Amino acid sequence: MRFDVITLFPEMFAPFLTQGVTRRAFESGQVEVVLWNPRDHAEGNYRRVDDRPFGGGPGMVMLAQPLHDCLEAIHAARAQAGCAPQPPVVLFSPIGEPLRHAVVEHWSASAGAVLLCGRYEGIDQRFIDRHVTHQISLGDFVLSGGEIAALALLDAVTRLQPGVLNDEGSHQFDSFNPALDGLLDCPHYTRPEVWQGQAVPAVLLSGHHGQIERWRRDRQLALSAERRPELVEAARRAGRLDKADEQFLRRRDAAEPDAT
Repeated sequence: MRFDVITLFPEMFAPFLTQGVTRRAFESGQVEVVLWNPRDHAEGNYRRVDDRPFGGGPGMVMLAQPLHDCLEAIHAARAQAGCAPQPPVVLFSPIGEPLRHAVVEHWSASAGAVLLCGRYEGIDQRFIDRHVTHQISLGDFVLSGGEIAALALLDAVTRLQPGVLNDEGSHQFDSFNPALDGLLDCPHYTRPEVWQGQAVPAVLLSGHHGQIERWRRDRQLALSAERRPELVEAARRAGRLDKADEQFLRRRDAAEPDAT
């Protein structure tokens, strides 16, 4: 798996590639990340990569030619390395598909892509029309550039690779994972049993695995219904809620707000 990242700020990626649990994948070469600065492919002494927008208005727009030349260099390097030709080109943009778990799973099973991190007011639309195959958004807000979004995708994709996490199955208990039927995860507790007067729920200390499993499922349902009710509805439409789930949700709806 190889990701080529086009960014004006490659130094932003250095700590990410050498720190944390995901560094194992980068150090071993399981996930290869190659950084490309479009300034290295710009003309002139100033290596200019942006200019004023046609039609006027504030800000600057990234030039198409340096990005095109950078992408051509990426294609040549990937071909020399034996990678699949013509990789997908992903632009991080407000109009893109929201980055959800299903999107992460798609890219985690892929051979990688070119990740394009825009800056300024945006990128010349002609480059987007010619080269960009996918657009991804982190949410309904605007960042200074695509680097943070690229880091988010890389982190989410990398932690799903075999051997990256200490426990192979731990990511299956993440919020939004199909193993949890797309629901939010339940709360977690560790030592001590009592902290500042607050005790761990007794069921977690009972050793009764069936009751513990039911408690966790109920907490997933309660938290999802409170914070992300659309996740519960999606699980219901998909037939992922059983009779016990529906009974708990009915009791929750009938109870006082603080009873759940």
